[in-house]
Amino acid sequence: MRTGRWLVTAPALLLCGCLVLYPVFFLLQESLNAGDPMQFPPLQYGLDNFRAIPDDARVIGNTALVALLATGMAIAFGFVLAWILTRTVIPGRRLLERLMELPYYMTPLVGALAWGVLAGPKTGFINQLWHALGGGGDLVNVYSPLGIAWVMALFEGTVAFVMIAAAMKSMDPSLEESSRVLGAGKLRTTLMVTLPLVAPGVLSAAVFVFAEMLGAFAAAFVLGIPGRFFVITTAIWEATLSYPPDYGRAAALGLSLFAVMLLTLSLARLIMRRGSFATISGKAFRPRAVSVGRLRWALLAICWAYVALAVILPLAALLLTSLQSFATVFLAQSRFTFDNYRAALQMGALGLAFTNSLILGLAVASIGALVTFVLVWIIYRSRAPGRGLLEYVVMFPQAVPRMVFGLGLLWAWVNIPLPIYGTLWLLGLAYLTVFLPLGLRTLAGVVLQVDRGLEECARVCGASWARQMRTVTLPLLRPGLVAAWVLVFIASVRELGVSIFLMGPNSKVIAPAIVNAWLSSSAGLSSAMALLQTGTVFAGLVLLLVLFRSLGRETA
Repeated sequence: MRTGRWLVTAPALLLCGCLVLYPVFFLLQESLNAGDPMQFPPLQYGLDNFRAIPDDARVIGNTALVALLATGMAIAFGFVLAWILTRTVIPGRRLLERLMELPYYMTPLVGALAWGVLAGPKTGFINQLWHALGGGGDLVNVYSPLGIAWVMALFEGTVAFVMIAAAMKSMDPSLEESSRVLGAGKLRTTLMVTLPLVAPGVLSAAVFVFAEMLGAFAAAFVLGIPGRFFVITTAIWEATLSYPPDYGRAAALGLSLFAVMLLTLSLARLIMRRGSFATISGKAFRPRAVSVGRLRWALLAICWAYVALAVILPLAALLLTSLQSFATVFLAQSRFTFDNYRAALQMGALGLAFTNSLILGLAVASIGALVTFVLVWIIYRSRAPGRGLLEYVVMFPQAVPRMVFGLGLLWAWVNIPLPIYGTLWLLGLAYLTVFLPLGLRTLAGVVLQVDRGLEECARVCGASWARQMRTVTLPLLRPGLVAAWVLVFIASVRELGVSIFLMGPNSKVIAPAIVNAWLSSSAGLSSAMALLQTGTVFAGLVLLLVLFRSLGRETA
């Protein structure tokens, strides 16, 4: 009987193991190559590439510096904004909560391009205005470690706001009320009660964000390469493009980065498990916001300042640049044109990249939603053995930097006698692998809220397993499936790290195409393409909202 139950998980484990662990094996194999770096598989093995890692001490130091700066800024932004929007009463709070999440969907690549236009040395819009006012030198320079960290904090640190806000919403407000009853002011209550209670959530967010910053590529690439400022991810990119390519160094750096990220993510889990700050008991409560009087206008200004810096100004800068033949902030000197959009949309290499991204997004989202549903049912609804192992394997790509995983996929599939390298098939397979954790976590949250008793009642009433799935389970999971589909679609359209290694002449996609346009010093064209990508992502978000509203009406 137990052997029969393994028939449920064994195929899933085999499939996911091949998709996830197979590329990591080749990454490890190449990192141990002590002979000719162009020979694959290696003929000579050793630890030479790992012994050479100290030679990259400057790169490692740069990575730590940028990651720490970005994490510090992201946590500061996230805590202040989460406190304002969850614990105080300000106008337009619900709208602002939604706007705070937009930088994540704009992507770090778009954010880096936008801030390059805004705060680049000499020609950046801010410096143009500064020079026009008589200022000497440059007021700001985003092409620096601090500039890279700033962009990463704005566009990759949104998760800090989400995690800290969730912790604050789960906190019992009676504890703060007790503090105020005993005579403590609002500021003292925040420092002495609120902050200690959400400390586990803040610390967990900090560790998780730090791991994300270590593996970040787009902002470090766009803003670091011009000044020859390398972090580990951009050093991996450079090693693979050098002549001859130093694949062993790239693999060793990638595995070292993976090990550090795995440790930090494990630390985040440990913090959440051992946190002894539980405030949710059997007593029901509703999170309550506090009136702050006239201070609400200052807090509102802080929120809108963040929205301006992370959303409004970047999009405005890209729009202005995309409509100009020469980027300038002075409209009287501008010559407006739609040539950049015509170039981006014409059916050439750029049009092909945009079309391929849409095809991949639709296909990967559809297949991913189906695969995710099967995996979620096995892991959280069946009693088959090996469920925990299956969940671990599926979630494994979350701990691997996208660039590193892309490198492993490159070597893995080049060595298979199937003509899929350089095709959309390989990109689709890669996207499906790296976005399985996203789909699983999205749908799992819905599945765990559905009482098993509903399904058991259907079976007791005589419904077959198939009818129970069709009439009970699937309708209840439909919101989660829709959310998983849209989020995987958005992630696929904006993907850069994996694509940069796996695309071929006929399988170009939009994110690397934007990078290539930027590398060719075409600010207008890259801005137009970045806005088209952002428009596609935002359209996906609107679709998600419309579908959720229609599903809500059907349920009602």
